[in-house]
Amino acid sequence: MTTASTEQPETAKPTRRLLGVELLTVLGLSLGASGIGALISFTGSLTETLKLGQQVATLNASRAPGRPWLDLAWQLYYVARGLMPVVLVGYLLVREGTSLKVLGFDLGQKLRDLGRGTVVAAAIGGSGLALYLLSQAAGYNLTVAPSGLPDVWWRIPVLVASAWQNAILEEVVVLGYLLRRLGQLGWSWPAAVVASSVLRGSYHLYQGVGGLVGNMVMGVVFCLLYRRWGRVMPLVVAHALIDTVAFVGYALLAGHVSWLPTG
Repeated sequence: MTTASTEQPETAKPTRRLLGVELLTVLGLSLGASGIGALISFTGSLTETLKLGQQVATLNASRAPGRPWLDLAWQLYYVARGLMPVVLVGYLLVREGTSLKVLGFDLGQKLRDLGRGTVVAAAIGGSGLALYLLSQAAGYNLTVAPSGLPDVWWRIPVLVASAWQNAILEEVVVLGYLLRRLGQLGWSWPAAVVASSVLRGSYHLYQGVGGLVGNMVMGVVFCLLYRRWGRVMPLVVAHALIDTVAFVGYALLAGHVSWLPTG
């Protein structure tokens, strides 16, 4: 009498079609959907009676004004929910037989990643701020308010958490995962860089033309650095530092300096 085998069948290697469907699904659940939402938002801004420079795009807005504990619960919920596409990407890479380490998303080179990320943040952060101020003054960009949170004890920690959530989500999905999948689908390197950069710019379009162009340029630079270093972690650090300075700086300086538009 024979017994049934307990061995599991090998998982078939995904076809290009399945990889394409997987990629579209991940983007549709994350930053691809954000790009479409940003386009709709920008269309609405263009059809407003107010000029773009007079309109305000608020980031990190209060979810429950006047109810700080409920507001905190909502803020933490959105930070955690924003990281779920990264969890999905990690799961899909494990199914592939690897992990997020293949993208260089790990703590194996902490000091080197921190140093590189800090240098990149310093170089891009200053030029990005200048581009924003110029485009906003010229009327091509909305006034961006990086913080709409109340002045309570948890404001700064939540802004820092939000900055890191943005950085991890964008660099893992739009940089590491997207470039890996496009390479597996047979895309050329220049085409993949264009796709990644355009996607990065698209979900910032709600800010205006300056947000679109500035983030596309940043996308090209990040793609080139990722190819050189083979790691997303330095770019996660750079992105997180840029957003932390923007979010926390605005919260502390808005209304106290004349050069910072507040709407």
